[in-house]
Amino acid sequence: MSDDDQLLDAWLSHLRVEKGLAARSVEAYATDLVRFAVYARQDLQRPFVDVEGGDVASWMIALSKEGLTARAQARKLSALRGFYKFLIAERLVTNDPTKLVSGPRLPRKLPHVLTFPEVEALLAAPDVSNPRGVRDRAMLQLMYASGLRVSELVGLKMADVDLDQAVVAAFGKGGKRRLVPFGEVARESLLQYLQTVRGAFTGRRVCSDLFVTQRGGAMTRQGFWKLVKRWALVAGIDRPISPHKLRHSFATHLLERGADLRAVQTMLGHSDIVTTQIYTHVSVDHLRSTHARFHPRG
Repeated sequence: MSDDDQLLDAWLSHLRVEKGLAARSVEAYATDLVRFAVYARQDLQRPFVDVEGGDVASWMIALSKEGLTARAQARKLSALRGFYKFLIAERLVTNDPTKLVSGPRLPRKLPHVLTFPEVEALLAAPDVSNPRGVRDRAMLQLMYASGLRVSELVGLKMADVDLDQAVVAAFGKGGKRRLVPFGEVARESLLQYLQTVRGAFTGRRVCSDLFVTQRGGAMTRQGFWKLVKRWALVAGIDRPISPHKLRHSFATHLLERGADLRAVQTMLGHSDIVTTQIYTHVSVDHLRSTHARFHPRG
């Protein structure tokens, strides 16, 4: 076994044992590093310990010429960075050749959103003649009305909702608490669920969770994802849908109707307004299409 193979094996073992990465992730890292090892041995004729920054940059150029996407190139560079970071920590090398190499510029991914008619159809889809439909409608209404993350929605406790003020306390990333208002329609759906359904689901069991299953347990992310897909089919939405699309739709529809960007940032729980600004691109598309439809010279 060559020195390079030993270094690579040591890193992969570190990922498996100390980092606890899944076998599939370790396999992906191994594939990326083996590819670089072949390049270093055949094209550069250098071992890992002698690789320099220019060598890594030339590898990135070679990947680009092969037709790899920017995202695939970025993943391979990230793997290489992690590898050399490990080697430096273990004092197996003294120089990080990836340090000054810039990754490829990734295309900005715009969030996919539902149209307002699609949202209306989805919210109207649950059959409220049965208890589960009442609960599902309340969950869908609240998520669209507040823009909560799915983990925040299913993690809500009874004490987190103030029906009198129509405000929900959400605990986002890092345990940060924020208050988010919701509208009257969502309030009425919640009230119906709490008055007629939740107690029947929990029975005598003491439970602090707001949304519960028919057996009285807490609703899960997977459970909510399934109900979203179910009601999307009933609503006739024939494109991929996820709970997060309701959050994206909440933000986009607010901005389309003139909401302040800072207010939307606060409601979404974004620490950086740059994260929220991605929704303005969606709104610009809306304005552009509106201009094209209605302007006499459009």
